[in-house]
Amino acid sequence: LLHSSSIKDWKTRLSYFLQNSSNSTKMKSKKAGKHRTYFRPSPEEAQLWSEAFDELLANKYGLAAFRAFLKSEFCEENIEFWLACEDFKKTKSPQKLTSKAKKIYNDFIEKEAPKEINIDFQTKNTIAQNIQEATHTCFSAAQKRVYSLMENNSYPRFLESEFYQELCKKTPITRTAQGT
Repeated sequence: LLHSSSIKDWKTRLSYFLQNSSNSTKMKSKKAGKHRTYFRPSPEEAQLWSEAFDELLANKYGLAAFRAFLKSEFCEENIEFWLACEDFKKTKSPQKLTSKAKKIYNDFIEKEAPKEINIDFQTKNTIAQNIQEATHTCFSAAQKRVYSLMENNSYPRFLESEFYQELCKKTPITRTAQGT
């Protein structure tokens, strides 16, 4: 009983993340009709995610599945911080760089931040000094630390999760209705 409800819960979370990410980011490929629909990845595609953490992060569905998993483990601030840093590094305008740096600091770094990440005091202090004159690298040390934490702790647990195992299974095609 617990198994089927947890899988349902995963699917609900995953569809939420996919809807959420489709609204906030523009799709790069504008193939007719494909940008609004999300399909469950093939078992082969899901299995690729176990080859490298970067494979998982580079795949939209994989990233959404990983975020849902982290949310279930109450540590989604790590992936949110990592994604905020990725976005931050692409910022062109110096004014936007400064405002984004302050937002990232307020959301993830400062003591008692709403999504405070677990990094050492020295790194926090260095960031506090660096954001006064924000550069594209002011969060690099913290981002590497969080990436490493996810890669070495959360990622292996994700690969062991029932949800991921379920995605890797080939689903049999049934011809009869249930209960016959």
